[in-house]
Amino acid sequence: MWPFKSLEQKYDAVAGDEEDLKTTASARRNGSKTRVAWIGVGIAIALFTLAGLAYHSLPSSAQTQETLDPSPKTNTPPTLPSDNSDLCPQRREWRTLPPSSQQSYVSAVLCLRSLSSTLTPTSNKTAYDDFPWIHSHVGYFTHNSAPFLPWHRYFLHIYERTLREQCGYERGLVYWDWTLDSGALEHSPVFDALTGFGGDGEVGGEITVGRSGRCLVDGPFANVTADYYDVKFQPHCLSRGFRDLEGNLGHIDGHDISPESIEEVLGLNEYESFVALMESRVHDAIPFGIGGDFETFTAPYDPLFFLHHTQLDRLWWLWQQRQPDKGFTA
Repeated sequence: MWPFKSLEQKYDAVAGDEEDLKTTASARRNGSKTRVAWIGVGIAIALFTLAGLAYHSLPSSAQTQETLDPSPKTNTPPTLPSDNSDLCPQRREWRTLPPSSQQSYVSAVLCLRSLSSTLTPTSNKTAYDDFPWIHSHVGYFTHNSAPFLPWHRYFLHIYERTLREQCGYERGLVYWDWTLDSGALEHSPVFDALTGFGGDGEVGGEITVGRSGRCLVDGPFANVTADYYDVKFQPHCLSRGFRDLEGNLGHIDGHDISPESIEEVLGLNEYESFVALMESRVHDAIPFGIGGDFETFTAPYDPLFFLHHTQLDRLWWLWQQRQPDKGFTA
């Protein structure tokens, strides 16, 4: 049985969903394979590591019950509710949240910095460090391969559960629908210093990591230290460095995540073609444009990683609605 089939999501509809996306793409259209391979060993390692993190994110009582409960288990799949309950928290677009809910999410993410790491043996100090570490040491196996979307779906699930069970967050993850900002991504509300996650790295500042990464100097994550860069232990300030495809600083190119581009990808019928374009075109546009820590496999140090990947998961969810027979078996 495909291990991610039971992880169901519930996404709130906003402009850009399904019919709205097709309408917008049609109105703006101007006329103008990657080979995918399964990596069995990588998946096994990924599942084992994520399962361990999921276990440690449970309250101690739940861990004990899972270990000692002798009651027989059945193969009956769970029935997920349709409302915004603990089992199926609704995920909404960032700008649709009231300020109080936006602040609750930011506070929960920052809470991870106060929790001890549950991964051993590592030099991680906090739970905030655990997610970049897992993504760089395990998640990279799933890139450029078929498990890219399902592995990250489970990764998001563990992150969401940790925020809710360890940091008191009461909602679902939030996503950034960058199709709404594709004409001027650098002006998206997610980069607002007061109501978002801070903006570009320090203009004119010293390059800290990568090609253009400079210290983030505004917003609630300005003082965050990232201990790793890619797979190396290299403590530095959380960094960003906006640039477009021509290398111009301060601007992010949104062509590959425009409504037209997304509609083209959602229109693909085979999972192999779909996941290849989702990663190489849609997914890569944001890390390349934001730069800094987002460019590497330790990208989860940037909190926007999770809004970006929740949007990618939402698009996969939309594709699954169009391809109900291929969402899990293709």
